[in-house]
Amino acid sequence: MTQTQDLIEQYGPREAMEYDVVIVGAGPAGLSAAIRLKQQAAEQGREVSVCVLEKGGEVGAHILSGAVLDPIALAELFPNWKELGAPLHTPVTEDRFLFLSETKALQTPNWMMPPCFQNHGNYVISLGAVTRWLGQQAEALGVEIFPGFAAAEVLYNDDGSVRGVATGNMGVDREGKPTAAFQIGMELHAKYTLFSEGSRGHLGKQLMAKYDLNKGRDPQAYGIGIKELWEIDPALHQPGLVVHTAGWPLDAHTYGGSFLYHLENNQVAVGYVVGLAYANPYLSPFEEFQRYKTHPEIRKFFVGGKRISYGARALTAGGLQSLPKLVFPGGALIGCEAGFMNASRIKGTHGAMKSGMLAAESILAALAAGRQYDELGDYPAAFEKSWLYEELHVARNFKPMMAKGLFAGTLLVGIDQVLFRGKAPWTLHHPHADHECLKPASQCQPIVYPKPDNVLTFDRLSSVFISNANHAEDQPVHLTLKDASVPVDVNLAVYAGPEARYCPAGVYEFVKTDAGADRLQINAQNCVHCKTCDIKDPTQNIVWVTPEGGGGPSYPNM
Repeated sequence: MTQTQDLIEQYGPREAMEYDVVIVGAGPAGLSAAIRLKQQAAEQGREVSVCVLEKGGEVGAHILSGAVLDPIALAELFPNWKELGAPLHTPVTEDRFLFLSETKALQTPNWMMPPCFQNHGNYVISLGAVTRWLGQQAEALGVEIFPGFAAAEVLYNDDGSVRGVATGNMGVDREGKPTAAFQIGMELHAKYTLFSEGSRGHLGKQLMAKYDLNKGRDPQAYGIGIKELWEIDPALHQPGLVVHTAGWPLDAHTYGGSFLYHLENNQVAVGYVVGLAYANPYLSPFEEFQRYKTHPEIRKFFVGGKRISYGARALTAGGLQSLPKLVFPGGALIGCEAGFMNASRIKGTHGAMKSGMLAAESILAALAAGRQYDELGDYPAAFEKSWLYEELHVARNFKPMMAKGLFAGTLLVGIDQVLFRGKAPWTLHHPHADHECLKPASQCQPIVYPKPDNVLTFDRLSSVFISNANHAEDQPVHLTLKDASVPVDVNLAVYAGPEARYCPAGVYEFVKTDAGADRLQINAQNCVHCKTCDIKDPTQNIVWVTPEGGGGPSYPNM
């Protein structure tokens, strides 16, 4: 008997609520799906009940992205988005792409840049602000949104189809025992359930395994994106400036690069992405990001500035080759849960929104036909006929080519994107999962990172502080281990304890016991829900499960 079943025995059955559609995750994909359902139902004179669950304390609390937004999907969802006041205030005014050495920068002439790096017609945004606005539009249409409630369990019908989800129990102590504040979870039943948890979703992983959705697909490829928001000197601010870099501080064999976007109000979003297929266990994406900011061409923007927010999240970047089967009996995957990001454009929001809209249209047709709990075959079929499929097809070789190294990859991408315009008669593949690529520490050189100056560069704990991350201390640790001996016996012994470096929040720490032995300490309260540990752990021993609803970071405008 599971812990939840035991609690149900003690406290009675969970209350259940019935909807036509339940959506897990109030990000751009989930909210776009909810809005599309309500829009088209109204056009047809029908009633469709839609519920959205959001584990963050409010809509947008866990949203983090660069971000430069292509408004193509937004314009389909709301052709009058400008009149409605969507927070797209800063059109892109200039693109710069720089190749960095340790002290110098070589700017690529704009005429040489592939179309994927050109942002004319796009907007520099706060995705958190855009997501909150989408939430307001959804509620105005009658969508019920429940923030602070984490979907913790998939519910199934007797025939194996998805019936809905259950929220996590509240008020459970670290040992799993009810406290005075205990509240048992609630069941939400639906004819169809959409999963839009974001990259490496906890429930999405279970669904992929249960229904073998990755059969015949390449292993998924991920990156970790680490971001800071700064307020800079008005004299240095250039609204709409978009800067991307490749090269230093990473070596030429490690995939990664940076973004630096000038928003409104003298704010700059700066961040670094490292592909999680990196080989050296001594590499720390967080320290690489801090070091990147010290480059003369980058640090000049931050003189006299102030860092005001920090966060991190994983990116699902494998593209078309790694896209799982999107549907299963009773539901579908949308957004970054599935992996609609276009890595070559460093954009995923418009694809996430479009996937949600396509799934919604398929569900509405199914409900009109009196169907429920079956596979939504119209959704993947519509995707394959959409501009989103075409865009991902054009970009399909970018990530595999860049995996060949900075110099060879750049040359190959230039040939693929400029000469063939993404229409080359071949498709390259991802041969390995990211966690398989880490080499033993004995085969690698340690990396010495400079100490933070607390002006331009910072440590993890001061960074986590301004992410507003918070979890109730007395709750079960949501970063679970399949085998508690593996972190010391394998990860530390063979790989020099990489979890202490790939985590951008200081969650994992190797400490000595009173007897002098090593042990792994998990500081779960620091977690910013980036999921990197679940992805990069070389033994796949760490499993991220959803914590109590409302926990995690609280990003104001990331």
